[in-house]
Amino acid sequence: MAMVLLRYELRVPAGATDDRGERYRTCLEQCAWGDNLGLDSVVLSEHHGAPDGYMPAPLIMAAAVAGRTKKIAINISALLLPLHDPVRIAEQLAILDLVSGGRVSFVAGLGYRYEEFEMAGVDRSRRAPLLEEYVEVMRKAWTGEPFEWQGRTIQVTPQPLTKPHPLMMIGGSTEKAARRAARLGLGFSAAHGDPALGDIYNEECERLGFTGGFAFLPNGPGFVHVTEDPEKAWAQIGPHALYDGLTYQSWQTPGQRSAVDVKADDLEGVKASGVYRVVTPDECVELANELGSVLLHPLMGGMPIELGWESLELFESKVLPRIR
Repeated sequence: MAMVLLRYELRVPAGATDDRGERYRTCLEQCAWGDNLGLDSVVLSEHHGAPDGYMPAPLIMAAAVAGRTKKIAINISALLLPLHDPVRIAEQLAILDLVSGGRVSFVAGLGYRYEEFEMAGVDRSRRAPLLEEYVEVMRKAWTGEPFEWQGRTIQVTPQPLTKPHPLMMIGGSTEKAARRAARLGLGFSAAHGDPALGDIYNEECERLGFTGGFAFLPNGPGFVHVTEDPEKAWAQIGPHALYDGLTYQSWQTPGQRSAVDVKADDLEGVKASGVYRVVTPDECVELANELGSVLLHPLMGGMPIELGWESLELFESKVLPRIR
């Protein structure tokens, strides 16, 4: 049975209709729609200071999603941990875990955009040791017991519902990231589908004697749109996909890899990348059966809200019954 995920970052690029309030409310409506249909997960992302308003507060959005849903899992991928106070994050995740009934998971990411570190007043060169330190601070915080950190006594209450804490994974696209996840005794969520990353992680887990590990590697498009007329849909979606792809490409720093980095400079290159797929219902069924999952991104790049709904409704009527 194929997994079905909904992804949101809620960007509105310059020149698009600035309907942010409606867009955020639509996201919640679509999450409730997915929950009612038994879809598997909502994935929320984080970036800061982007001119297009890329979602900067995924934990708040996750709480809103939790309030509108009952069963669907909620994943923050990724939570850029070095940019935050780990005690405050531990508190917020504990409450989110309680509110959602244990449906929350997150990927702890290093972050990479220089502008975000400057905005947060954080030394980017220290992002790796900060992430490791903050992971351990949060683990201590979730015990509910007092502990000392930076000359202060810290105690976080209440404790999360999930024991010992909400599912936490380490993100990244490098060998260092894979080894870091194993060293911290956590799962690894790769930003790139390179099988070598999974092999490195598993080898390091074995070397360290960590038996509870797992590695997730993305293996399909980051945007799937279902339509009876792909050519017509591409004409509407194209400018948004091109914007989305070129923006991610411009953000990549040396050594940074991402499954959604298209390495293209025009719409034909974006189409050829396979990251953005506009498919018929039959093609979507084939894709779901081939990959074992479908990632729907119905508000991608500021695309029209009604266009996203058209895809979801067609997916509900002509795809979902055939993959479940």
